[in-house]
Amino acid sequence: MSFHHQKIILLAINVVAGGSVIASYIHGLLAHPDTRALLWGSVPQSLLPLYNVSMITATIGYIIFTSYIIFFIDPDETTLAGNFSYSLFYWLYAVILVFSALWMPLTVMMLDKPSAGLWLAIRCTLGVVGLGSIGILAAIFTLQPGGPVWAQRSALIGCSFFCVQTAVLDALVWTAYFPSRL
Repeated sequence: MSFHHQKIILLAINVVAGGSVIASYIHGLLAHPDTRALLWGSVPQSLLPLYNVSMITATIGYIIFTSYIIFFIDPDETTLAGNFSYSLFYWLYAVILVFSALWMPLTVMMLDKPSAGLWLAIRCTLGVVGLGSIGILAAIFTLQPGGPVWAQRSALIGCSFFCVQTAVLDALVWTAYFPSRL
């Protein structure tokens, strides 16, 4: 049994663009160790445990919904929101991962030389990631055929955790507390 070429494309997007996200975080943290605590801006200490739990559940959720999309969905039979094909996932993942890779460099630049333009770029970046994650949630919700019910429900729950992190905590809460200065 061969692996469908559309699934290979989606895996490649995850490896290349996902690797870029991880590399941007590693580089940002290692090259600028003095700014690690500043990355939180003025986010209250009382919210940091929520972020820690959410980052873990969002990561696990990402693995669950991505596994569902790759292993339980037939790209040839799939429609999303009635009109879109499996390839919509390429665009949603690419948007989420490319813009996620921009967050750390932009934020480090903001800490170094704060400006209204950088702040707008950061907010737009996080907003696009949040909207992309909501797009994946909607795509999974409207996907036909959806594969095994347990798998689709698990993917919806996992993607919901990812949306809480990206669309709520990152795009709304974090931006409300950062930057601490302009």
